[in-house]
Amino acid sequence: QVQLLESGGGLVQAGGSLRLSCAASGRAFSTYTMGWFRQAPGKEREFVARMSWSGVNTYYSDSVKGRFTISRDNAKNTVYLQMNSLKPEDTAVYYCATYRRPFTLGLLEATEYDGWGPGTQVTVSS
Repeated sequence: QVQLLESGGGLVQAGGSLRLSCAASGRAFSTYTMGWFRQAPGKEREFVARMSWSGVNTYYSDSVKGRFTISRDNAKNTVYLQMNSLKPEDTAVYYCATYRRPFTLGLLEATEYDGWGPGTQVTVSS
């Protein structure tokens, strides 16, 4: 079973930037669709971004489009989330997730993903 570990979270002022990383174990990482989700206190886990195994197909939530960029390095078994122009409403625990079946369009629901990391806290102060 693949294991995921996020890093790079922290406290940042509004307008600042952070880069999250998610390291995955196993040899099949390059075949997985990878997603980023977030969950704020008292709210449901929400989709942020996802990238197909090849990196060709990406999709972002409207709330982060133009500010966040997902990328991956299959040689390092790592997916990244570059977050710029951060806002207080971006404060949440951020999770990376795997979708290990053949890529399909959509994949915007947390229930579709089959592996999760423990998360990393991002706090944006105003």
